[in-house]
Amino acid sequence: MSFQRARSAEQRAERRRAILATAATMLTEMPVADVSLNELSRRVGLAKSNVLKYFDSREAVLLELSGSELTAWVQDLAAALAGVSPALSSAERGERLIAAVVDTLGKRPVLCDLISSQAAVLERNITAETALDFKRSAAVAYQQMIDVVAGVLPELGREGAGRFIAIASLLAGAIWTHSHPVPAVLAAYEADPALDALRMNFAPSLTDGLETLLYGAMPRDQGR
Repeated sequence: MSFQRARSAEQRAERRRAILATAATMLTEMPVADVSLNELSRRVGLAKSNVLKYFDSREAVLLELSGSELTAWVQDLAAALAGVSPALSSAERGERLIAAVVDTLGKRPVLCDLISSQAAVLERNITAETALDFKRSAAVAYQQMIDVVAGVLPELGREGAGRFIAIASLLAGAIWTHSHPVPAVLAAYEADPALDALRMNFAPSLTDGLETLLYGAMPRDQGR
């Protein structure tokens, strides 16, 4: 793919979309750590200096993708929980919530990888303007998530729902990283069966963590 110089606002917007789409494709093929600005530039058909006219850095591209993925995931979660009956017990609704979070996140490996890299990588090489745009977008998604969680479990209240969401996202990112180790670590596990206790599987590990988190956050008379 190659481009002529973008002159109009529409052309510049199209160029940005092309860069983001190319980066999104790369993330389906490789982890965040392996996405380089050089390879992104080559695939999109632009010089690296031209890509940097549209985004501050590689990290800025990935951070914008993270915001888009987060917005899409909130929609997935809302759809998955749309049929939960308020007549169910709080424990049953909690189980439905946890199952939906784990299932919908598991179907978005790119988002999980981006979440796991956000604070340590993606927010390290960006301008204040990029950070502000991302945080504003994340704040909107955060409020939407609170709506979803509090809608299923009003016992939590919006404050409790917010705490659950904030910590759940950190858990998901950490567990995703540890449940998808690099080849050298996988080889170590395979070489020594005694190390199997250290291995993590994303869905059951996240389920266990979210159960502990959720029922710890519930009012004392609303537990199991």
